[in-house]
Amino acid sequence: MIRKVCVIGWPITHSRSPLIHNFWIRKYGVENAVYERLAVPPEDFVATLRDLSTWGFIGANITVPHKETAFAALQFHDDVAARLKAVNTVVTTPRGLEGRNTDGYGFIANLRERAPSWRSSRGPAVLIGAGGAARAIAAALESEGVPELRIVNRTHARAEALAADLRLRHARIVDWQEAHTALSGANLLVNTTTLGMKGAGEVELPLEALPSTALVTDIVYTPLETSLLRRARARGLATVDGLGMLLHQAVPGFEAWFGIRPQVTAELRALVLADMGIVEN
Repeated sequence: MIRKVCVIGWPITHSRSPLIHNFWIRKYGVENAVYERLAVPPEDFVATLRDLSTWGFIGANITVPHKETAFAALQFHDDVAARLKAVNTVVTTPRGLEGRNTDGYGFIANLRERAPSWRSSRGPAVLIGAGGAARAIAAALESEGVPELRIVNRTHARAEALAADLRLRHARIVDWQEAHTALSGANLLVNTTTLGMKGAGEVELPLEALPSTALVTDIVYTPLETSLLRRARARGLATVDGLGMLLHQAVPGFEAWFGIRPQVTAELRALVLADMGIVEN
């Protein structure tokens, strides 16, 4: 019997999850296993999720625009998904389908790999944005012990709602017009928005107030080096691109489905970059 896993989204052709998981399936010799794409429009999503096991799927990844719907449709969740009210990984368990969220894990694991000297306790973190990715990252940073989380968003009310909904203990909301003031003494700057992607505008934030020890990271990975990361690097700051978050968030799901904890390696990173048309020096 073939053990099938899929990524469900709308649209889905852009997803690189099959590239990642099928690489691991081959690398670790997982027999009778395959990872597929499943394009499902919103009106069909709940029915598709309900019938996953009927179609032979043992699990799934969930991507835009279905993460919140998946949370509402599933009866069981891990603690992280329950807090975020969003699901990106579905696992078959003895009690039924369980929704999990590995986005925050992927973010932190990427920082640990690419900037091993960074420590969360050394100072405030600045979060640009208050969307779905920001929720996962904010919760993860608080769990890591960040002493203060400064949330900068164009809509003040949405940033306040994020902090209240997640019950963030050390959050401070900073108006967009005052964003530059949030950088003083910061240990980490994170862009969680789509700003920096081609055609999406740029993060127009002066970086002069950042300490020389600050780390700057961006969840955008197309382009691999966004203008924010380029400007930070030009200032001599340490930077981490967003590709590793994509790679690392896939690890817990693969382990849950196939019983093997895969490694994020230079070979895997190069494979995904090649698919993006990039050769890294």
